[in-house]
Amino acid sequence: EVFGEAVRQRATAILVAHNHPSGNLEPSIEDKDVTRRLKQAGDILGIKVLDHLIFSEEGYLSMLEGNLF
Repeated sequence: EVFGEAVRQRATAILVAHNHPSGNLEPSIEDKDVTRRLKQAGDILGIKVLDHLIFSEEGYLSMLEGNLF
């Protein structure tokens, strides 16, 4: 599902983003695992995952900028 439209549009890269309604911007273990798996899937498809962003009312966290990517 994450890559469906990117494949249809022949994209070479995507950004992944989701929200944390709790306001806590710290990525969970699941966030980190999903990011790792999405990067692996993207490598197989030839679609680079540029970053994974987490948004909340407090702001955002870039997993790339935070060296969590």
